[in-house]
This record gives sequence, C-alpha cells and structure tokens, in this order.
Amino acid sequence: MEKKLGIFICKGCRIGDAIGADSLCAKMMAELKPAVCHTHTALCSPAGMTFIADESRSAEVTGFVLAGCGRGTKDEVFRQENGILVERVNIREMVAWTMEPGAEDTVMAAEDYLRMGYAGLQQMTAVTPFILGDVSKEILVVGGGVAGLKAAIDGAENGYRVHLVEQAEGLGGWAARWQKQIPFDQPFSALRDPVVKGLINTVQQNDLITIHLNSSIERIDGQPGEFVVSLNGKHNTSLRVGSIVTATGWKPYRPDDKSLYGLGAVDGVITSVDLEAEVAAETMPRKDAVLFIQCAGSRDKEHLPYCSSVCCGISLKQAKYIRDRYPDTIVYIVYKDIRTPGFLEDFYKEIQDDPSIIFIRGAVNAVDQSGNRIGLKISDELLAETLMVEVDRVVLATGMVPNETTTLNLGYRLGKGIPELKYAFSDSHFICFPYETRRTGIYLAGGIRAPMDIPSAMEDGSGAMLKAIQMIEASIRGDAVHPRSGDQSYPELYLDRCTDCKRCTEECPFGTYDETSSGTPVVNPNRCRRCGICLGSCPERVISFADLSINMMSARIKAVEVPDEFEEKPRVLMFVCENDALPALEMAAREGMKINPYVRIIPVRCLGSVNRVWVSDALSKGYDGILQIGCKPGDDYQCHFIHGSELTGQRSESYEETLTSMMLEPERIRTEYVEITGASEIIAQIDAYMEEIELIGPNPFKDM
Repeated sequence: MEKKLGIFICKGCRIGDAIGADSLCAKMMAELKPAVCHTHTALCSPAGMTFIADESRSAEVTGFVLAGCGRGTKDEVFRQENGILVERVNIREMVAWTMEPGAEDTVMAAEDYLRMGYAGLQQMTAVTPFILGDVSKEILVVGGGVAGLKAAIDGAENGYRVHLVEQAEGLGGWAARWQKQIPFDQPFSALRDPVVKGLINTVQQNDLITIHLNSSIERIDGQPGEFVVSLNGKHNTSLRVGSIVTATGWKPYRPDDKSLYGLGAVDGVITSVDLEAEVAAETMPRKDAVLFIQCAGSRDKEHLPYCSSVCCGISLKQAKYIRDRYPDTIVYIVYKDIRTPGFLEDFYKEIQDDPSIIFIRGAVNAVDQSGNRIGLKISDELLAETLMVEVDRVVLATGMVPNETTTLNLGYRLGKGIPELKYAFSDSHFICFPYETRRTGIYLAGGIRAPMDIPSAMEDGSGAMLKAIQMIEASIRGDAVHPRSGDQSYPELYLDRCTDCKRCTEECPFGTYDETSSGTPVVNPNRCRRCGICLGSCPERVISFADLSINMMSARIKAVEVPDEFEEKPRVLMFVCENDALPALEMAAREGMKINPYVRIIPVRCLGSVNRVWVSDALSKGYDGILQIGCKPGDDYQCHFIHGSELTGQRSESYEETLTSMMLEPERIRTEYVEITGASEIIAQIDAYMEEIELIGPNPFKDM
C-alpha cells in the first residue's frame, strides 16, 4: 500500500512567529509534496486534535509529521490508535526557543527538521508488537531469606503463583539464625523476635506459593514470559515462569590470606557471626571485658572497600546481648563512625545510655595475646592519646559479601549469572531503577544487590516483585520495560546478509541474542530493551526496528540542505542520547539558552546505536562535523543502557578509519558526555565544538 503522508505544524508556544509557520508550510508543500500540510494555533488542544483527525481522514493519510514539541511531551495526546504513523519533530525547544525569532538561519533550521522528519516517515513502517502465544503468569523467586520471602508473599497476594526455591533444608536464610533482631520502631529499649519467623509462617500457609527446599537450578532458558527453569531437588522439576526475582543473599566476609586483627591467630578473636551463633546456641561464655572493632576489614582497600551498612547496628545489638545476660561485663566499641540511619539512631541512643558500654572513636593498631587475655593498642582520636586495653574477647564487625548469581545457570550466550559491579554485587541500574539487571525479566533483591538490613531487604523483596509482575503484564502487551517503557518495536534480522561476525551478540548489554552452532544470532525479543546497540554494531545492515533502521536514519541525514562553502554556514550533525543529552538540551531551551543555528540534532535511543554508515553518509553529504553527546559512562554515573557510551569510545577506531579513507581530519568527529542536569554544560560543549569546526574549515565534500 502506497503511503500518503501529511504535515501538521503547531504555531503555539511561540513557535509560529519564530519560524514563520505558514510560509514554512507552503514551502514544504511545494518541495516535499505531501498529501496535506496545515498549521494550527494549538495542535495539542481538543480543537487541534479534532483538526488533525478530520484533515487526516479527509486526505486519507497513512502517516504524518507533527512539528511542534518533541517526543516525550504530550505523547498520550498525539498517539494515533488507527494505525497512522506519527513522526514527532521538535521545532519548539530545538528551534523556536533557542534561535533568533524570524532569522534566516532559524527558518533554515526549521525547514531542515521538517525535511528530516518527512524523510524518516517515508522509511518508517507500522510497529507490530512481539506477543507470545502463552505468557506464563507464574513467578520464580530464588532464595528463601527475608527478601525472597517478602517477594513471594507480595506476588501471591497479588494473585500470581510463586515458586520459591531454596537450596537449604529450611527457609529464612541468615535471619533465621539470629536469636533477636534490632528494634526498628518503638520501644527501642528491647530487642525483638526476628520478623523472619512470621514471614516463613505466612509463606507456608499460602496456597499460591510452592516451596522447593533442598533444590538448586540446573538451567534457565528462554525469555520473559516463557522462562524454562530446570530444578534439581528431591524431585527434578521443570517450571515455566514469566519472570524471576533473585534473592540469593550474602555471606559474611572472612579473609583468606590477609591478617585481620588476629583472627585465626589470637585466641578469643571472633567475628560477629561467630558470636551470633553462640547466642543462638546459648553457649556465649561469661567474660569480664569484650571489645568490638567496627569496620573490621570494611572501608579498607585491603579487604572490603565499602561500608556494609548493618555492622554498627549488629554490634549495638550484640553489646546488648552481652550486657543483658552478664550485667558485670564491660563492653568497648572502637569505631571510625557509627552509622545508624533512620530509626536505628534511637536504638543507638539507648545503648549510649548504658555506662558500661564505652565508645572509643579511633583505630586499633595492634592485637596481641597477653597471657590469658588480649592486649590492644588503640589510637583514640577524641582524646588524642594511645590507649592500651586488655580484654577477654574481641569481636570483629565484618561486612557482607554477595553470593554468586552463577547459581542461576542461565543458558545465555553471555554467561550463567548476572554481570557484577566492581565490588562483586550483581549489577543493577542503581540510579533510576535499582531492581533492574542486565538480564531482562530477572530482578534483584536483598543482600545480592547491596548490603542492607532486614527492613531494607523486605522493601527490596516487595520492589523486585512489583517489577516482576510488571514484566509479565508488559509481555502480555508486547511492551518493553525500562528505560523505553511501552516501546513495542523489537529487532528484526535479515539473515541473508549476516556474516556471523558476532558483534551484535557480544555487544548487546542484555543478553538478547543467543547463537546457533555456526555463530548466527538468534534474537529473544522479550529480553530486548530496544536500545539499538546491536543495530549500531552491525556492519552489514542486518538489524532493524520498524521505527528505526539504517536506511531511515540515513534518509534523515541526507535530507538536510548543506550550504556550499561560499555561504559560510557550516553544518554539524549532532547525535544526542535521548536519556540524558536530549533532556539536558530541552532544559537549556526552557532556561533561555541558545543553540547554535548551524547544528542539526538527531535524538538516538543510545549513543551506542549510532552506526558507522551514518557517519559516512553525513561526511559524504558535506556536513562539516559530527558531534555525539551521550550519558556519562562508568559506575559512578551509569549509561541507561549500561555501556552504550563506552562502546562509542571503543568504536572511535572505525570512525578514524572512515575519516582516513575520506582524507578528512579526525577532529571532525567528537564524542562528549553529559549528565541529565547539564544544561549549561551541553551548550558549552556545542559552542566549543563549533569554534573548532570554524578553525578546521569546510568539509571538501560540500562541492561534490
């Protein structure tokens, strides 16, 4: 069916006067020859929407360019339910609000953006969502600790069948070993019975929760909506689930090869976990003096560089254990900082009121055997003195180390477990969506994600289960989840051109692709986050989306009118990440900053989706330079698509090859990074680059 396309230009929000909307419409009608081209004072208004519907129906258009505010603004208003394609063109923030109203360069920019939008629309096809025939509404929870128990309860209470898998013979994890729990609400003067007992009871009584004890996962295959899980246990079982919550927990830190305050060498030096076991077994001996060392190995580059968040509270609880059972015992607590967030601070104050619990801010410099006792040399920071203390027992507040997720045994090309961060905690998008992992439909909760206390682990279990439920419902609709929530496009492969180079399978951050024995990619659409990194990696144009393809973007790039060198109007193509760089630009526009009128901006799903072909097309067209701006890479900020920005840097070698083959200066391509709040920064990056382009001079391909 031949496309009949239209153009609608909004005059509202100061757009009409800035760009000369009526004249622009007339020019586009003559040049592009759409079925219709109309302007309106406010397309987002009820009257405007009626106008679009009536004119579209009258002209029988199959799609139209909507020029005004950009995608992300009033999406629900402009969404068409009748199969009509819509290409949003942002001439509000990118032109009308950031360029001189009525100026020649402003009008030229508006014209180019209309040409780009129309060219892209011509290449676009309707999105048909990938929908499984039978989406499983059952959920797998791996790990029967506090986080896993709470996740299972919440899933069942929302009507979903839950399979709770625990490799031990009983539920509860580490929390089931504690005799008492820290009080997190009033009264703070008494320790509490562990909440885990009630969670276990609730799980055992819920008919929608199937408990698999003494069981492990042999393998997980498939994708969200249809994960196939093989269990090893008393009865080997195969499950089909829609999503997975991973709450495999933590283990106490115990150094293997580095000395830690005499642990294993000095009699009477134990860890907080050792003491907890004694309390539970009622074998804790009477001692005249006990000393706790906080951050024992934590916040220490030789051991654990991070704070485990719970150690201070545990030592306070254990000090109360000792004082309640043996009132004559003196307790010392040597600390760097006491970290007791939230209501735990009130419990700390209760412990401070005990005159036989002595807090020393400082560092332990030596721990030695002193006859039947333990001698410690302590630097007291507050007194500025060195203290020599003898005690009968030293308790080390050691930290939490995550268990491995390779026990999931994922049948993924990229590995059995969830990729890890630098401290071995499983990767999640900790800034925006903390439960997400690089494996779509598999969510993290509890100590496997980060060190945390019992209330936090319970909250984590609830949060991860809500995401697991959301994943199932999204699979039923054929929607993507974070960060392109609701996107119904997915990668389609034209394998006749595929050379089995494996770039897509290796560079996809989410394990979307499996491979055949020969290395040919096999896509699992529901694992895909729609970032387009695979499209950017493919040298053979094998991969495309219905609303994003190599040809579509090339058409947009080539649609711009590039002035010759004598006009002294350079043209720079900008690829900007839609997650951070684009919002930063829009914020700059709203704050009244100006964008250089010689740049032409194309938002991309991720900087990693930029294909080398587009770079070649732009330079061949005569653009004087290409500026790419994306999310800041690295663990301290984190690209929304994990390593899309980093891949752009890694691909710079291929860009240099392109420039060399065309005998162009390497400075014509630059990559910058910006945070979403960097409105001033991104404008400065653009201005600095434009100054460099002026110095380099025109692209010699302008005349060809």
